Amino acid sequence: MKQSILFLAITLLCIACGGGEKPMPTDLAGKKALLVEKENALDELQSEVDALKAEIEKIEPPKEKKRRLVTTVPVMKKDFKHFVEIQGTVKSDDYVNVTSEVPGRIMQMNWKEGQNIRKGQLVASLNMEQVDKQIAELNKSMELAVDVYERQKRLWDQNIGSEMQYLQAKNSKERLEKSLETVKFQQTKAKVYAPISGVVEMVSLKSGEVAAPGVPIIQILNTNKVKVVAAVPENYLQAVKKGEEVTINFPALNMEKKAKVSRIGTTINPANRTFEVEVDLSNGKGIFKPNLLTQMLINDISIKDAVTIPLTILQQDVSGKSYVYVTEKTSEGDAAKKVFVETGDSYGDGIVVTKGLTGEEILIDEGARGIAEGELVKVE
Repeated sequence: MKQSILFLAITLLCIACGGGEKPMPTDLAGKKALLVEKENALDELQSEVDALKAEIEKIEPPKEKKRRLVTTVPVMKKDFKHFVEIQGTVKSDDYVNVTSEVPGRIMQMNWKEGQNIRKGQLVASLNMEQVDKQIAELNKSMELAVDVYERQKRLWDQNIGSEMQYLQAKNSKERLEKSLETVKFQQTKAKVYAPISGVVEMVSLKSGEVAAPGVPIIQILNTNKVKVVAAVPENYLQAVKKGEEVTINFPALNMEKKAKVSRIGTTINPANRTFEVEVDLSNGKGIFKPNLLTQMLINDISIKDAVTIPLTILQQDVSGKSYVYVTEKTSEGDAAKKVFVETGDSYGDGIVVTKGLTGEEILIDEGARGIAEGELVKVE
């Protein structure tokens, strides 16, 4: 049937345009009259063609128009937050060099790196032979001083001798007592104890070596509590406050942790115009090692109920104007519509739209590149 109708249309076209045509007039009036005649014939032919198309569509409905496959995402209104990322490091306040207060040769020191040590445990014993000899010498001198003092006191009680002799004897005895007390106190320093609990991080001196005041014997590190320290540029001074929650990212551990700012530096470093921000962390399992690199995420911008779209959807034309494609309903179905927008702050994969969208549109995501205005789409 379809072929018969097409054949009839072709036949009519041939009759209208075929043989029997009048010769082309040479004068202007004749040409104009022929043009009117041909236009009327064309209108009649077009009416017949339209009628044939209508008949054909009744018998064989046209196939559905081609549509571009796309995916869509809704425009969202949500609280938008922008974060500034500052590099920081893990530090421990409890990092102690254990030293002797007096010089002496180490007689006993059996600690090794990596061992756990408790506060008050013996670290090292020192040979205090020189101090022992000083004590023995002072004890001998003390015996004489006490004897002289007692004799002078008895004479002075009997009003015999001079007061000066009595006072000199008394002063000599008391001075030796103080000296003996000082040396005996030094003798108590023969044993060196751990000032904190932690892990032996480094052993600097071994048994048989000479310890001296200020020279580390071992180093103890307590990592149960650590802190993250970051140098924040001064232009973010108003963005961070003590007690405010921040996010700490540990790239090497593939881990994030939320904590509160425990301290803000009181001065600006004139060399790099930064101030220190510290965040205390509990580290019972010891996974946060001192000097571990971190990223501190500080919230500097917050917008309530912001129209936010994925950054990958945003496009620009040759003039630099930003636009997106949304879906709109038409008589033939969903079609693409170009919407020009103005944008604000962005963070991660999201960007704020300040003008152009209301928050109720449906954005075309995959398939938006290369699509045309008004093109029919099919949503997957």
